[in-house]
Amino acid sequence: MTTTAPPAPVKSRPSSPGGRGPSGGVLNKRRGKVATVIMLVLAIAWLFPLLWALYNSFRDYSYTQTNGYLSFGGWTLANYENAWSRGNFGLHFKNSLLITVPAVALTLFLSSLVAFVLARFSYRFNLTLLGIFLAANLLPPQALLIPVFRMFREIPLPEFMSSSGTMLNSFWALILVNTAFQLGFCTFVLSNYMKTLPHEIYESAELDGASVWRQYWQLTMPLVRPALAALATLQVTWIYNEFFWATVLISRGDKYPVTSALNNLRGQFFSDTNLVAAGSILVALPVLVVFFVLQKQFVSGLTLGSTKG
Repeated sequence: MTTTAPPAPVKSRPSSPGGRGPSGGVLNKRRGKVATVIMLVLAIAWLFPLLWALYNSFRDYSYTQTNGYLSFGGWTLANYENAWSRGNFGLHFKNSLLITVPAVALTLFLSSLVAFVLARFSYRFNLTLLGIFLAANLLPPQALLIPVFRMFREIPLPEFMSSSGTMLNSFWALILVNTAFQLGFCTFVLSNYMKTLPHEIYESAELDGASVWRQYWQLTMPLVRPALAALATLQVTWIYNEFFWATVLISRGDKYPVTSALNNLRGQFFSDTNLVAAGSILVALPVLVVFFVLQKQFVSGLTLGSTKG
């Protein structure tokens, strides 16, 4: 007759002080404080130029020249009034609106079409097509300055679309060039997002007789709204703040977007930095409004898929 010894009790590993588990995945209090201090310092360093510009935009230039920029006082609202009138911001805000909204809408629509094909169908050149879109993002826009300029100069447009008769000095040029350069990034993000959608929903849709277009428009697009909102926020920021192509392709002052209109605030012999600061704050306001409106969707679009369960 043999007897078996009872199993030895399993000893639990004591947790380390500070609430840190045995795997070491949770920061202890000391490391948490250090990380908090580092993030606070980085946040202050990032916000300081914006807060400094906001502070001096409400101060009179002559007062700061007399008492220094570290002084306190000389408050005025005239900088914003002068910046709006001298910079003709009403016209240039309208130009930026006519460029940004169509460019963002066209970029998201075209990239969603390509991303749907890349994520939904498997074929021989699937990865090759995605690589081509990604390779386009690696090419610096300065390398295409002369070819794009010559090409747009030779493309004719009717007079009701462009007063110059070509793509130059028209909003169509900025819309197309911004769409082309942003298409690859949006396609990459949306294709990876669409690949996480369950294939069972598409199989059920096919059994119900849904066409490919219906699967894209009525099934996929509602499910990728968080990603579209996140991309829309980024695209509005990037296209609205774009300065390089606007300077190259536009030579008429009444066609400039609002970012290029800041040059109108420079003087011939000196620049009123307080006036320029007020103009910069006015230029930044639309982007801040878009971000705060889409903040919830933007954060959810970035964090979706970071956890499981």
